[in-house]
Amino acid sequence: MSKPNTLFKEAYNASLGLLQVGEGLPSEAEIAGRLGISRTTVRVILDKLVEAGLIAWESRSKQVLRPPRPEDYFPEAETAPVSAVIERAFLRWVLSADAQPGSQINEADIAREIGVSTSAVREFLIRFSRFGLIEKQRNRHWVLNGFTEAFALELFEVREMFELRSARAFVHLPAESPIWQELEAIEVAHRQLLLQIDERYREFSELDDRFHRLIHHASSNRFIVDFYDVISIIFHYHYQWSKVDEKERNEVAIREHLNYMVGLRSGNELDAEFFCRKHLASARTTLLQAMRKTEQA
Repeated sequence: MSKPNTLFKEAYNASLGLLQVGEGLPSEAEIAGRLGISRTTVRVILDKLVEAGLIAWESRSKQVLRPPRPEDYFPEAETAPVSAVIERAFLRWVLSADAQPGSQINEADIAREIGVSTSAVREFLIRFSRFGLIEKQRNRHWVLNGFTEAFALELFEVREMFELRSARAFVHLPAESPIWQELEAIEVAHRQLLLQIDERYREFSELDDRFHRLIHHASSNRFIVDFYDVISIIFHYHYQWSKVDEKERNEVAIREHLNYMVGLRSGNELDAEFFCRKHLASARTTLLQAMRKTEQA
């Protein structure tokens, strides 16, 4: 996949957030400004919107015919940068039964499995090695390490500061921000999972990651967004070890997320902060319990 194609797909997905049935789209210049793309790319997007039956475009008139459906979006795998693809693949492996402290990580194997270059995988692993999650050995293999409780508590303190900052920023996002549409999609996924919690409770980890990553993106702070990669890997890594009451814990977390979403939509920083602190307090307790049970085992 070429980089321009990836950028086009990202812009096209973002354009779907501008569609309001019964209303017209703004000028090409305004769309270009909102999406941060050229007017040439805007015209290509408009052609595709017409082809999909989403708009009727004639001269300056661009009337919205129907709301976008999930199938109208390009899959996330086609719009995500290489680093995000590697991160998701690594997270899935960390959450699998094969990943335990002392497990070896082979750069070439990961690169071959997900179809990226070995150098891209190496850069990703080097970035994580600073935090103690993994360690490079002389035989060129990486090794997955464990964590102390003190380390986890320090990390959680940073997570709390960053997420509170991000939640406060979230409530002030403009109505046209594509983040709101993504939040709506995440809420739907939460409610569907809740209805099938008995069979699908193990799917919560990826949904949890998706939700909190979206919150951190609202900060528009590259350091906060980048650091969340480390937070995500470490917290989900520890949650997987404790299988006791896993379904019940995940159900509670889903309901806390839904309340959290209410706070984010409230437009009030205090409401968002209240639900953020409440959920993070539960997450902290879950993390410590998982770590202690792992040590006992």
